[in-house]
Amino acid sequence: MATAPSIQPPITQPFTEKQLIDKLLELSLNPQSAAKNVSVFQRMSETDRSEFLRLADMHHVIIRALEPLSKAAVAAGDFELQRWANEGIAKETARVTNALTMLNEICSTLEANGCPVTVMKSLDHFPDLGSDLDLYTTAPSDRVISTMAGKLNAKLSPRSWGDRIAQKWNFEVPGLPESVEIHVQRLGQMGEHQGLAKRFNSRRMEKTVLGMTFHVPAPEERIVVATLQRMYRHFYFRVCDIVNSSAIVESGQLSFPELKKATDAVGIWPGAASYLMIVSDFVRKYRGRGLELPIDVIQASTCGASVIEVRKSFLRVPIVSCGAPLYTTQITKTSLNGNVPGTLRLALLPYLAAAAAVAYKVTGSDKGVW
Repeated sequence: MATAPSIQPPITQPFTEKQLIDKLLELSLNPQSAAKNVSVFQRMSETDRSEFLRLADMHHVIIRALEPLSKAAVAAGDFELQRWANEGIAKETARVTNALTMLNEICSTLEANGCPVTVMKSLDHFPDLGSDLDLYTTAPSDRVISTMAGKLNAKLSPRSWGDRIAQKWNFEVPGLPESVEIHVQRLGQMGEHQGLAKRFNSRRMEKTVLGMTFHVPAPEERIVVATLQRMYRHFYFRVCDIVNSSAIVESGQLSFPELKKATDAVGIWPGAASYLMIVSDFVRKYRGRGLELPIDVIQASTCGASVIEVRKSFLRVPIVSCGAPLYTTQITKTSLNGNVPGTLRLALLPYLAAAAAVAYKVTGSDKGVW
C-alpha cells in the first residue's frame, strides 16, 4: 500500500541585500510602515534576520529601525518578534550609552586643555551611533596628541597616507571600543578645506544627549560634512545619512542661503545640492512626499536617487557620472579662487584613489592608503 507523500514546508528564498536595505529605509524613514512589515519579518529566516541586523549596524539605524517594529509586534501579538527586536535595541543602547559617556569625558578633557572640539556626525545618529567618534578642533596637532595620550591614556593608531594628507589622527581610548577620529584644522578628503573648517567651531551649537552637553556643528555645517563624506569621498550613502539629513531639513533650522554661501565659495555647492536631492528622492519614495527644497537647490543638483544602486552593502553613488564632475567643479573653483595649497592637495586625489584601488586588489584592504 502506497504511503501518502509528506507535506514539505514551502521553500522561501533568502532576502536579498537590496530587499533588506529597503526595509531599513522604510522603517527608519516611515515608522508607521512597521505594522505592515510584521508579516515580512515573520517570514524571515534566522539567517535573514541576522543579516538585517548586520546591515542595520553598518547603516547606523539599529534602534531607529527596530523600535517601531517592536511596537508593531506587540500590537500584532507576536511576542517572539518583539523579544528579538528588543534584544537588538538593548545591545545597541548599552553601546551608545558607554560611547557617549566616554565621549563626554574626552571632549571635556580636550576643552580643558586648550583644544576646543566639535562633535561631527556622531550625535546626528542618536539614538543610534556610528562605528567611530568624529571630532574637529582648531588646536595644533601636538597639543591634541599630548592631551589624548597624557590625560586620557589614548594610543595613537597608525596613519594612512590619506590620514596624513587630510590632517587627521585616530586614537584608541581604554574602555571605548570605538575609535576616536580627530580632524585637526582641516576638512575634506585631501584636507583642502581650512576656511570652511573654521566654521565648525566658530558657529558650533550645544546639544544635550543623555543628560550630557556637547558642542555640535550648526545645521549648515552638518549638511556640509555629510556632503564632503558622501559626494566627495566615499561615494556611497548609509541609511542614517538620509534619515539624519531629512530631519535637519524638516526641523526648519537649516538656512539654505547660508549653506549655499558657504559651499559655493569653495566649489561644492553642486555636491551639496545633489546630496539634498538624493535625500529628498528617498524621502519621497518612502513617505510619498519629498523634502521642501528651494528651486536653486533643485537647479544646482547634478544627480538624484535614480542613479543610486545597492551594491556591497551600501547605496552607491556612481563615480563617473556623478562624482567625477563634482570633483572637476571643485578643483576648478579652488584654482580660480587662487587657493594654491588646496588645488595641489585636490590634484593628488586621483593618484591616491588609484593607489587605494591597487592596494585593495592586492591585499583586500585599502586602509594603508585611505
